[in-house]
Amino acid sequence: MLLGAVLKLDLTGMITAASRTLTGNEAAELEAFARRRLAGEPVARILGQKEFWGLPLKLSAATLVPRPDTETVVEFAMEILRADGASEKPLRIADLGTGTGAILLALLSELAAATGYGTDISTEALKTARANALMLGIGNRATFIACDYASGLSGHFDLIVSNPPYIPSADIADLTVEVREHDPLAALDGGDDGLDAYRALIPQAAGLLAPGAALVVESGIGQSEAIEALMTGAGLVPAGPPRADLAGIPRAVAGRKLPR
Repeated sequence: MLLGAVLKLDLTGMITAASRTLTGNEAAELEAFARRRLAGEPVARILGQKEFWGLPLKLSAATLVPRPDTETVVEFAMEILRADGASEKPLRIADLGTGTGAILLALLSELAAATGYGTDISTEALKTARANALMLGIGNRATFIACDYASGLSGHFDLIVSNPPYIPSADIADLTVEVREHDPLAALDGGDDGLDAYRALIPQAAGLLAPGAALVVESGIGQSEAIEALMTGAGLVPAGPPRADLAGIPRAVAGRKLPR
């Protein structure tokens, strides 16, 4: 991947050019990339972008690197919408703590009639999300708002999603160097038990959901039952069992607002 970035070639191009010798400048750039990777910098940070849901997303220092685990949130949300026969409707979606815009933009790429609102407390993250929306050609359906989770939103939403910080504070020091030293702390640290963000956003989201609408959030390891309890406490009912990621970890939790 690093060599492809240096040569500006995809895998097919590199195979075709397999016998070509690197120039001095190319070799120096590749060596610089390799040294950064050996020091623990993620490949996505070095390249400045990461693919999510088949979409190329630009990164910044203010955003997490989107992870394949988070695609489980998109899958669960789409499953709920299709079961409701709502995937072709002009839905109103919110993504709380949007970061790169990954979840929101993945959903908008699947839901041609939907509009979305991404929130984040970081204006730098919102600039990155906005740039990604424009790059993907869906900037006219995405609005980005600087606020704490849903505090700056109003009206009713047909779907709310979130991948909030959920790492217990005491566990931060034990994270891999790729995460601990390169992802923003504010997007990782979930407080003493990792659930602070859920305690804030779930009641906010519950008040904004239209009747029958769902909230889908990413869950950390061993947190799904506690998150379901918080949703129940906010008046939501389970929208099905938590969905597991490819490692079998319950990764997406959904609650639904009862119809009137």
